[in-house]
Amino acid sequence: MARGRFISFEGVDGAGKSTQLQAVAHVLQAGGLDFIATREPGGTPLGEAIRGLVLGQAMAPMTETLLMHAARSEHVLQVIVPALAAGRWVICDRYADATFAYQGAGRGVAGDRLALLGSWVQGGVEPDLTVLVDLAPAEAQRRREQARAADRFEQESLAFFERVRTGYRERALSEPERFLVLDGSAEAASLTRSILERMAAWLP
Repeated sequence: MARGRFISFEGVDGAGKSTQLQAVAHVLQAGGLDFIATREPGGTPLGEAIRGLVLGQAMAPMTETLLMHAARSEHVLQVIVPALAAGRWVICDRYADATFAYQGAGRGVAGDRLALLGSWVQGGVEPDLTVLVDLAPAEAQRRREQARAADRFEQESLAFFERVRTGYRERALSEPERFLVLDGSAEAASLTRSILERMAAWLP
């Protein structure tokens, strides 16, 4: 059985990545493709419990980093690898690039430490495509304030999100063949069309 496709969606909080994931999920469902939609941190009972901790409780950057990787370990072993092996697609709201952006660029955790933890936890499991919805942090903040109450990350300063945005952009520049970088200020429907154009060769 052919391996399924793995697509991750990234961006600062409020950029619109989750909207694009939902749009892609709708297209896959309409096309009869077997897929799962999941998220990080989360995706498993343990991962969701860790999500509650990191979004709601203050902690040291290294503690946060280790918890993120613990959640990812369960996610990769229990959800992502079995789904891909069974020929299912996986579309994921954040994956390892988020750790380099948030805990690395945002919190200042050393990149070599993140790379070491990632190689151990992920075992080489990387997305076939990473959609980065890029948006100015000030505009993302405005969207968040209109949408919902802020969690611990969303309460961070604009300077923090500027660092996160820079971290994402650096990741995209380092792996241009994997990343699709989209202008988050554009109309949502046009972003979806760009994603589907990139996915066209994979779709029946």
